[in-house]
Amino acid sequence: MTELRIIKKYPNRRLYDTEISSYITLEEVRQLVLDNEEFEVRDAKSGENLTRSVLLQIISEYEDRGEPMFTTKLLSQVIRFYGDSLQGFMGGYLERSLQIFMDQQQQFRSSLNTVLGQTPWSMLNGLTERNMDLWKSLQQGYLAAAANTVRDGTVDPAKPKKETKS
Repeated sequence: MTELRIIKKYPNRRLYDTEISSYITLEEVRQLVLDNEEFEVRDAKSGENLTRSVLLQIISEYEDRGEPMFTTKLLSQVIRFYGDSLQGFMGGYLERSLQIFMDQQQQFRSSLNTVLGQTPWSMLNGLTERNMDLWKSLQQGYLAAAANTVRDGTVDPAKPKKETKS
């Protein structure tokens, strides 16, 4: 098990990663989250845990860019839970709901990878092979039907077809 990565936040708002002995940006903190890296952001002077406020800052910056994830209605509903008797319950509920959603998303991706194969080329090759097999069986079916017709005498290949006048 790896040790908890400590990031110190200084009064000038700079973030110092003690593991790499270097200042980092909010974008680099976001990357730690994406990489499932365990870390904690602490006030450099007091040692107070500031992880939540830094994560909220990252969310706020991403909400201001492009397509927001949280609608005004959703944010209003969350705000209404503050001070409510269910406030303590709501955080756990949202966390579990998101975890279930992420698990289902992972299962879907795994299923999709299984169905599609490892690469687009392997999928295309498999599709081509199946199409060729279908085409061959279709041709064999037509040839067998034609051979049966000739053998039954319904068509005499030696006699030319009579043309009908229109």
